[in-house]
Amino acid sequence: MNPGILIVDDDSAISEPLQEFMELSGFAAETADSAEKALEFLAVNRVDVVITDILLTGMDGLQFTEAVKQRYDVDVIVMTGYSGKYSYEDVIRKGASDLVFKPIRFEELLLRFKRVLKERQLTRERVAMLKKLKRQAITDGLTGLYNSRHFYDQLEMEIDRCRRYNHPLALMLMDIDHFKAYNDAYGHIEGDRVLVKLGQLINRCLRRMDSAYRYGGEEFTVILPETTGEEAVAVASRISEAVKNNPFALKSGATAQVTISTGITAYLADETVKDLVARADQAMYISKHEGRNCSTSIFNGEPPVTRKI
Repeated sequence: MNPGILIVDDDSAISEPLQEFMELSGFAAETADSAEKALEFLAVNRVDVVITDILLTGMDGLQFTEAVKQRYDVDVIVMTGYSGKYSYEDVIRKGASDLVFKPIRFEELLLRFKRVLKERQLTRERVAMLKKLKRQAITDGLTGLYNSRHFYDQLEMEIDRCRRYNHPLALMLMDIDHFKAYNDAYGHIEGDRVLVKLGQLINRCLRRMDSAYRYGGEEFTVILPETTGEEAVAVASRISEAVKNNPFALKSGATAQVTISTGITAYLADETVKDLVARADQAMYISKHEGRNCSTSIFNGEPPVTRKI
């Protein structure tokens, strides 16, 4: 039976019949005769709603409600027989979802409990939807990688971190060679499958702290925090080898090979995002000019270095 209910009352003449009623109504219910025991129970058991009396031995029901809301994702319904001493506002201010006055009519409490459950479900659905929308706003719909909008936001953050802690930061920009010809030969659906597979291959070659993005069209970019230029060259080589060793399967059963051209650079003190990205783009353009299927690095004003795969 679900969801779970914890009834907290030091009067068993109230808690036990209420537990039985809730179980007969189709819900799993447990009891505790003090706030302290209830907190011990919540530490190891999943509960959706706590129903508690205000007057308890030791910690009172309002203190208990506040403690529950600080520690757990649990709704609280408070019961009291003192309608003049405690107001609805006092109880809600502590984090409770509802206040019920004694003597309790179980049927009324059940209706209030179901309302709290419904609101709880609606809140969860709303939070899940907001998370989904946020994820969609920063994610490329085809490859599942982050999109270019998020790339610039994240690069700004990494540059700020780089400045504050004086850590190295590297950037790679990659482009699929002759991708238009691939689409013309095999169709755009097969081209989309290449984009998806390449995104997966790139991700497999990265550390957890690194992040990959679909920059646009057939271009991808990778931010490499705490990474020197030479370390970035090694990552680029690893990605190119992965692409080389994983031919792309066509629906016809045949396979096709693609290659990538990569530009690699590292952050220079006090430069802008625009300058950093432009240098990575320049390095990638050189790789294209040098025959493709290679990587080019530009570091610290040194001449570009191109490496064939």
